[in-house]
Amino acid sequence: MAKLTKPQAKAHAQACDILTKPVLTEDDKDFVLKNWNESANHVNGAAGAFFTPYDMAFDFTIDAIGQGGYGGRIIDLCAGIGMLSYACWYRSEKRARITCVERNPDYLAVGQKILPEAEWIIADVLDVLDLGLPKFDVAISNPPFGAIKRDRNSPRYTGKDFEFHVIDIAAHLADSGTFIVPQMSAGFNYSGKRYYERQKDGKAVKFQELTGLHFEAGCGIDTAFYLDAWKGVSPLCEIVCVDFTGGRDQVAAQAQPVAAPVAVSAAANGNSPQLSLFGAAA
Repeated sequence: MAKLTKPQAKAHAQACDILTKPVLTEDDKDFVLKNWNESANHVNGAAGAFFTPYDMAFDFTIDAIGQGGYGGRIIDLCAGIGMLSYACWYRSEKRARITCVERNPDYLAVGQKILPEAEWIIADVLDVLDLGLPKFDVAISNPPFGAIKRDRNSPRYTGKDFEFHVIDIAAHLADSGTFIVPQMSAGFNYSGKRYYERQKDGKAVKFQELTGLHFEAGCGIDTAFYLDAWKGVSPLCEIVCVDFTGGRDQVAAQAQPVAAPVAVSAAANGNSPQLSLFGAAA
């Protein structure tokens, strides 16, 4: 666990107090999203779990759902406390139907309060294809970056970089995807650069060749603008857009469902055992 500064600890404690309310206002949600600190009670470096900066999440929606939004089906893999999903929901004029998958029960309990309209599933992202989920229009994710410990691989990728496992899984679930990944995993260099350029070699190029996918920069959001807005890290990353339908002939057959998803309904919000965590100061 990282040691928070006094202002961070005070703001995190305020966020915990807000989360004890049965229902949050929009102002409450904004405060929690900006100040509930993922490193207060978890070693996030080991898990590669760092939440997307608030304003960057809203820029992310331009690529994920477009300027006007739509009412399609979205799955958020490695959803954390729902930062990306909340931004998509807020910006979606027709109110998208959102499913959030998160393995950390503490994050999931916060996410239920932030976006009770979503279906929340507690599961490891690497097990998602076993859950018998329906097809989605869009997959979104700010996945853990790099060599994160795992128990299995995605269908086609066996390398060490966790972000590629998540993208491979998303290709089996959705028609398109929008992801936040390290710049070296993006297949192009744009953020923090003077001009856009495609990567000619490296792990992103090899992954695209393996899967038949093509990584695009979308509308071109320079994430270097948000380098100082992350908590505990300053990753130079890119927002990557992928059309999964073009490479569908290379997608391996999906695994047969072997288990039902563990969904946590909005009605269960007030009874979550994790809510006791919100009353404790960092």
